[in-house]
Amino acid sequence: MAGAHNGSKAAAEGLIAKFQVGKLLKQDQQGRRITVLGTIDGEQGILIAERAAFATESLEVLQAFHAAITRVKNLGDNDIYRWYLASSNGKSQTSEETQQDLKVNLIWPCTAQHIKKYSDQQVRMVTETPDIYKQHVRPFMQAKREEGRLNWVFNILEGRTEQEDVIMRDPGHGPEDSFLMLPDLNWDRKTLSSLHLLALIDRRDIWSLRDLKKSHIPWLRYLRQRVLEATVSIYPGLEQDQLKLYVHYQPTYYHFHIHVVNVMLEAGATQSTGKAFGLENLISQLETMSGDENTSMADVDLTYYLGEASELWTDIFAPLKQGAQPSKTQ
Repeated sequence: MAGAHNGSKAAAEGLIAKFQVGKLLKQDQQGRRITVLGTIDGEQGILIAERAAFATESLEVLQAFHAAITRVKNLGDNDIYRWYLASSNGKSQTSEETQQDLKVNLIWPCTAQHIKKYSDQQVRMVTETPDIYKQHVRPFMQAKREEGRLNWVFNILEGRTEQEDVIMRDPGHGPEDSFLMLPDLNWDRKTLSSLHLLALIDRRDIWSLRDLKKSHIPWLRYLRQRVLEATVSIYPGLEQDQLKLYVHYQPTYYHFHIHVVNVMLEAGATQSTGKAFGLENLISQLETMSGDENTSMADVDLTYYLGEASELWTDIFAPLKQGAQPSKTQ
């Protein structure tokens, strides 16, 4: 048997064409790798296929990649954010023969802050004490909100944009309970193993997990249960214990929202320690904290990571590390 598998290079390459697809065993890396069971000459084999990394060695290569993008289909847009499906093979056919294998996001016009956020950079772990939060980070959050950074969120909540993408609105027991759900812009909206939804609350008084208090525990439990129920109702191929709910700190924008993902989704940077805080763990932490109903997550140390290009690092934590006062909060 071993000799049959030690043929020439050409023979080895020919095995791929002879592979008879049986069934999908697994899809991972957010849909970029598949594992398929099949046969070659009547014997079972496993084919593992992974999309190659993007070629980035020169400006010309990047330009050629852009020129090859075809069959662009807009999935939605809001304010400066737009997202699409497209084909990367440069063919202009409109039939299903040309697969839309690209998920493309466009931010336009973008700001200097966007460029910093999406640039490759070193990261630092920081510990935000209650004092640092109150003196420096909270004013930073307020300044960002006042710059209009939440316009796109309010557009959705107030029914001006993306209403075709809203998959559920829950009025709750009143304005403080209501929320809506929609697909995250990074999900292709069809691969359940990489499912990623957002639950946006209507109330405006909770900017981040720092605003959560012991008095919010019943609301958080209600929110968690309704989000789980809604998700499995909309996607019956999933069960509640196949879902993971978390919030970010620091979040990308300062309006409380919950990420809902398939537990099989491989944990990248946005789900890692120092970025993602499990909703159930936050509820448990609030329950076990001593104090009255006003005791909050603003009263604890939080350790998380920041990119060195982040304003939080350059304007607050880097100066504090050097023993100086943050320049914008003196």
